[in-house]
Amino acid sequence: MAIGAALALSSCGKKLGQFSSDNFTVNPNPLEVVGQNVPAQITARVPAKFFLQNAQVTVTPYLVYNGTETASQSYAFQGEKVRGNAPVVSYEYGGTFNIPAKFEYKPEMSKSELELAFTVTQGNKQYVLPRVKVADGVIATAAMADAATVNPALATDAFQRIINEKYAADIMFLINQANIRANQLNTDAMVELRKEIINAAGADNKVIEELNIKSYASPDGGMAINERLAENREKNTTSYLKDQLKKDKITEFGELTAQFTPEDWEGFQKLVSQSNIQDKDLILSVLSMYKDPEQREREIRNLSNVFEQLADQILPQLRYSRITASINVIGKSDAEISNLAATNPQALNVEELLYAATLTDDNEARMKIYDTAVRLFPNDYRTWNDLGMTQYIDGDYKAAEASFKKAASLAGSNNEPSMNLGLIELVNGNYSKANQLFGSAAGVSELNDALGVYYLKTGDNTAAVRAFGDSKSNNAALAQILTKDYSKAKQTLAGISTPDATTYYLMAVLGARTNNESMLNTNLRQAIRLDSKLADAARNDLEFAGFNLSKALN
Repeated sequence: MAIGAALALSSCGKKLGQFSSDNFTVNPNPLEVVGQNVPAQITARVPAKFFLQNAQVTVTPYLVYNGTETASQSYAFQGEKVRGNAPVVSYEYGGTFNIPAKFEYKPEMSKSELELAFTVTQGNKQYVLPRVKVADGVIATAAMADAATVNPALATDAFQRIINEKYAADIMFLINQANIRANQLNTDAMVELRKEIINAAGADNKVIEELNIKSYASPDGGMAINERLAENREKNTTSYLKDQLKKDKITEFGELTAQFTPEDWEGFQKLVSQSNIQDKDLILSVLSMYKDPEQREREIRNLSNVFEQLADQILPQLRYSRITASINVIGKSDAEISNLAATNPQALNVEELLYAATLTDDNEARMKIYDTAVRLFPNDYRTWNDLGMTQYIDGDYKAAEASFKKAASLAGSNNEPSMNLGLIELVNGNYSKANQLFGSAAGVSELNDALGVYYLKTGDNTAAVRAFGDSKSNNAALAQILTKDYSKAKQTLAGISTPDATTYYLMAVLGARTNNESMLNTNLRQAIRLDSKLADAARNDLEFAGFNLSKALN
């Protein structure tokens, strides 16, 4: 609004005097970006005998920049004889009143002036007073919060290079015997176990990690007898297995280990609890009451009706040796997976293909792999989600949003797509929707950084610091700078593994705020070396207003 000439009053009317910049203070000065806005608290001090009793003044704050201006909300104040609802200013004593102002931030506002415009109404006459400049410029450091640099949530692969498989078979023994009967070596389980061991020994992608023998005696009879029985069963089983390995010409089988248990009370209790024996609760109570093995046996034998069932149904199952083969299945190497992803992706399963994308830091290469994964495995939400991640990093937010939405439709209870859709809303400035989606992404490891940027964008810098935690990122350091924790911010910036131009620029801001001119110049010079556009930004940045930047800019 241009400053117009005062509207004519009657010749006998007295006009309100002009305001001066001395009448106003602004906090902060210069102004600062908070979230997406530039707020200010303007305090006016009206001297005595100044504010006319029949005058009403409407004050409008304007931020003037780059040949244009933006107005904040107007506030009115009135003299003692004016009928109205505005705050009253005494003619006799003057007074103090507050004018809050808020402007939606634009980058051009960094070089600006805060002016106050005054419209005076006296009776049916109106006129304007000259504007008064009350503050210079806007510190825009908070506007450096960048959702585009947050890592979208990766839906991880379940690839395992080494998968351990276990195969087991039991050799059963007769009561009080340790010899291995021929029929026990021809059971389906023993035949299958031998087959798996032979197959593993001859396969290039399998390794026999361990062969283990555990031998048992049932908990009836004396401890000395049972110990000897279990030990002999273990020795005979070990001897059999060694002979069989020799016959099958298997020499590489990892470690052969063997143990025996004289009285398998643990197995006894498990079998009884799973049985349909009528008095099983009574038997289990005996086991809980007595810990001494021999006393346990006596008490159970005293249950004459029950013991016959135990001898028939339970005890025979506890006289055995169990042979277990632990076999490692070795998956494809990283080189094989990368090569197949490029030349024959159909030869990879979905876990291998998703894993292949993690073997490169080239976002374009990852995007091609995920695009192939989407084509080959379109019903797996991870393929769509991770394709969207690469599109987001590439700055193609429209394509990323489409991929994330497709992933969300397939994700079920998996929350990565919700977080990533929240990032899209954050980039688009839809903060309420972003917060809603982040609330549906509990448990996602990348969520804290996304929330940190959300809080920065909405002006809650303290909450942003809490959300970032120990994250080492430019955004996390920015939150610490805005809350004036300069020591922590310096540690965070120093901990960033791949510093960029923004990292060094923030370090230069730290130098300015801690009055370390050497730190300012060194880091600003490096920031401009990485991004030449930052030279112009630095010239207009009020963070550096009190410093000579010639060493950094030349």
